[in-house]
Amino acid sequence: MKVITDIEKLEKLKYPVVTAGTFDGVHLGHRRIIERLHEIAKAGKGETVVLTFHPHPRIVLHPDDNDLRLLSTQEEKIKHLERMGVDHLIIHPFTRTFSRLSSLQFVRNLLVNKIGTKKLVIGYNHHFGRNREGSFSHLKEFGPLYGFGVEEIPAIDVDNVEVSSTKIREALKAGDTETAETLLGYPYTIQGIVVKGKQLGKTIGYPTANLEIQDKYKLIPADGVYAVNVERHGRVYGGMMNIGMNPTVNGTQRKIEVNVFDFEGSLYGETLKVTFCKRIRDEKKFPDLEALKKQLDADKKKSLKLLV
Repeated sequence: MKVITDIEKLEKLKYPVVTAGTFDGVHLGHRRIIERLHEIAKAGKGETVVLTFHPHPRIVLHPDDNDLRLLSTQEEKIKHLERMGVDHLIIHPFTRTFSRLSSLQFVRNLLVNKIGTKKLVIGYNHHFGRNREGSFSHLKEFGPLYGFGVEEIPAIDVDNVEVSSTKIREALKAGDTETAETLLGYPYTIQGIVVKGKQLGKTIGYPTANLEIQDKYKLIPADGVYAVNVERHGRVYGGMMNIGMNPTVNGTQRKIEVNVFDFEGSLYGETLKVTFCKRIRDEKKFPDLEALKKQLDADKKKSLKLLV
């Protein structure tokens, strides 16, 4: 997959089959769109093109929105799209100036003049251009004028739930990692660097790696205890993760801590990738460390059964 961050350097493509959007999470709905890109490109001996934007438009248009959290970092998005066999990924800078392009300018300047789109495939209820004024009806109007075809992929339902990035974010904010996995089509993950903590876990036989997430917009699931898998240097370990305030020891900051099963040694400074399996329980305050240890023993047994 070729990743293009400067559209001016895009080479002339043979029959470009294009889709555009933010693609946060690259979920099942997005995947159906990309599957359709491949089908059309194969039939027309063309090339698949995904046009996406960075930063996420909401970061630029609503910089004071402290609640904005995203399902995927740019690095994760690139890896997902590469695994799906996309030929060209265009990551176009999203700026306030760019946001003021009309729907016609967006189509003419980018899709036609820069990319040379022959077929455009979009998701259900897709909007584009200034104030999201552009819609599928606009594209059907512009297509014949500029020589490209347009196809809209209907919304995908899983267990009577319409797949969307918003629905997935809502599930994760509620701690429902299983529903998130169902709608994404893969388990949700986070990645962070191990930093020093208070090392209290070690005193009760449960040393934890404290994770510092580098991307401040990455969505962290709801507080609680989770059964997880932990990837380190390509090897995967079972584990359990606590997200929360550590009320038993009167914590004052939200922490992300993971106990890695069957591992001994220092992890400080290393990058760990954590994959969520299932939320075990709420975080709660225990009367003392001994009571906490007893609960952690039970949590580990439950995690081991879930991770088999």
